[in-house]
Amino acid sequence: MSVKLEKLRNVLGMPNRKIEIYDTTLRDGNQGEGINLSLGDKLDIAVALDNMGIDFIEGGWPGSNPKDDEFFSRVRQLNLSTSRIVAFGSTHRSDVTPDNDYFLEKLINANADVTCIFGKTWDLHVEQALRVSPEKNIEMISGSISYLIEATGKPVFYDAEHFFDGFKSDENYALSTIQAALDAGASRIVLCDTNGGVLPHELAHAIASLLSLVPEAKLGIHVHNDGGLGVANTLRAIEAGVIQVHGTINGIGERCGNVDLTSVIGNLELKMGYQCIPSGKLSGLTHLSKTVWEYIGSAGPSGQPFVGPSAFAHKGGVHVSAVQRNPKTYEHIEPELVGNARKVLISELAGGSNLKAKFANRYQELEDGQAVKAILEEVQNREHAGYSFENADGSFDLLVRRHIDRYNPLFDPLYYRIYSPSNEEHEDSDGQIEASVKIKIDNEIRLCAAEGNGPVDALNHALQKALMPDYPVLVDLHLTDYKVKVINNTQEAAAKVRVYIEHNFQGETFGTVGVNVDIIKASWNALIEAYQYTLMQSADFQQEIEESYEKKTQ
Repeated sequence: MSVKLEKLRNVLGMPNRKIEIYDTTLRDGNQGEGINLSLGDKLDIAVALDNMGIDFIEGGWPGSNPKDDEFFSRVRQLNLSTSRIVAFGSTHRSDVTPDNDYFLEKLINANADVTCIFGKTWDLHVEQALRVSPEKNIEMISGSISYLIEATGKPVFYDAEHFFDGFKSDENYALSTIQAALDAGASRIVLCDTNGGVLPHELAHAIASLLSLVPEAKLGIHVHNDGGLGVANTLRAIEAGVIQVHGTINGIGERCGNVDLTSVIGNLELKMGYQCIPSGKLSGLTHLSKTVWEYIGSAGPSGQPFVGPSAFAHKGGVHVSAVQRNPKTYEHIEPELVGNARKVLISELAGGSNLKAKFANRYQELEDGQAVKAILEEVQNREHAGYSFENADGSFDLLVRRHIDRYNPLFDPLYYRIYSPSNEEHEDSDGQIEASVKIKIDNEIRLCAAEGNGPVDALNHALQKALMPDYPVLVDLHLTDYKVKVINNTQEAAAKVRVYIEHNFQGETFGTVGVNVDIIKASWNALIEAYQYTLMQSADFQQEIEESYEKKTQ
């Protein structure tokens, strides 16, 4: 546990009760629309979850598809240090006995550390989905759990599907299914809000009723987010006595998703004083979130609580000024506790506080109030014309440099040309576009051409080719993202477009922006600024190194 977190708990008199974290990203999360994790993805994510210290990792449903079958074979080779692997399935089918059920045999053969099976708690599902008698359903629950415990010699968790809907429909029957699972030996009873529509007070009442009947039961909670209450319901369940939380990293999953474990862990550890993961691991939460987003090919919502890139982003001048004095004025936790960072945004809403907070350590000239005023006026004028500097740190840095006489371009762009293949040539071009650029470095004019997948890629290659002989450091500059937005769409074909280009240079990711009615011209301007920014930053850094060396040798 970090020193800050220990002090926080001591001051608030918080409890330090352990809450088990059961991750179902690889199974329930993989059921989300547009998500299809490969076997390699699932194994890599399992390693990341183990590194975070997650208690249980649900790997999939053996027998449902070859990928899940192979996962349970391959995961044994990972030598996980913390997490226990769980195989998920259902109670046996109504027309066979447990020892003749295909899927129960698959669960046994998976050789997981724990087995978790779901069964029906809601009389509606018993009657219309299973189409069996209430007594038969209870027999299926009891028989399946008993058989798996005997066959594996390992813990079995019972996932009470639709528990809260079942409780509202027929309280006595819902509770009788739980009693049957406990009597059969289930180690955990997981109360599932499968439809995601339960309200916090309804959830608390149902849990209290259950615990009054079976106070010895060790309960888990698994809620979906269809009502937007996933986190609230989970925290309320913890207050009611639940000891295990089921969910997914980033809340991915079917329909509106599962509860987001990053928010649950953040709230339980930092607000409620429970221990969810091993000491010292909480600062890896943001990295874990990004890792999972990357594997599913999404950037995720920027405003995702605790771990999103905008979770601690400040834009309004009044807000930034206050945060500079005391971060608690507009931040509910210290971002570093979860591995995130504060971000100060520059826009037409920004004040001098934003500018100084962002560049005070880099440019001492910003102590001049007139320079700050002039910079902010230009930002407002440019944003009125369609620019946006929120994520365009490279372009904004160059804007600041121009106002404080620190703009020292290392090349002059003269012109560019794009060559598209003719109709006859198009079939053989493989989609390649040719571009040529002419630049001036000192007194030398250089003309270079290159091909690329589209005009912007071709321009980028040609520009790098022209500059590399003089500036080999550009080998580390890589274009990573390209976005276009129409600004004044009422102008139809005459509308301006804003082009945002993201680059990565030696570990730093930055953006530049260009605006024009011509999308190629806007892209060219953004590319030029990316190269100018990179070279100026490199030159400044080299100068700092040389000056530091001179001081040491004097």
